[in-house]
Amino acid sequence: MSYKGYFKPKNPSKYLGDPTGIIYRSLWELKFMQYLDSHPNIVNWASEEFCIPYISPIDNKIHRYFPDFYVKKMTKEGNLETMVVEIKPKSQSVAPEPKNTRTRKYIREVMTWGVNSAKWKAAEEYCKDRKWKFVVLTEKELGIK
Repeated sequence: MSYKGYFKPKNPSKYLGDPTGIIYRSLWELKFMQYLDSHPNIVNWASEEFCIPYISPIDNKIHRYFPDFYVKKMTKEGNLETMVVEIKPKSQSVAPEPKNTRTRKYIREVMTWGVNSAKWKAAEEYCKDRKWKFVVLTEKELGIK
């Protein structure tokens, strides 16, 4: 199985956008797409179909963040809930531990965390304005070891 590819939904009417152009960029995204496509409480969903502007701490310029998923689901109480979901490894969802030695790897981790934090802050504000939820899912929440 490839780590990247096109996802062909079994329920294309649930997908918002072109169901022939759904791209997954990791096996974790593929697993989540399969869940969204098959779960009866998912009303509709989309993958990277809209963007949220954010200011990158790296260059202090405005960039476009395309969240992994937009999801509209029916809650157990019978209410519609809208969520924006990002899939990331746990290691990229927490700030790196401070180190005495500034290796390239450590600098890259700090930069990744800085950009992710800026994106997620913008996404939280964007969602709050719309009364949506913003969620970051890692391998832990996805049940992947």
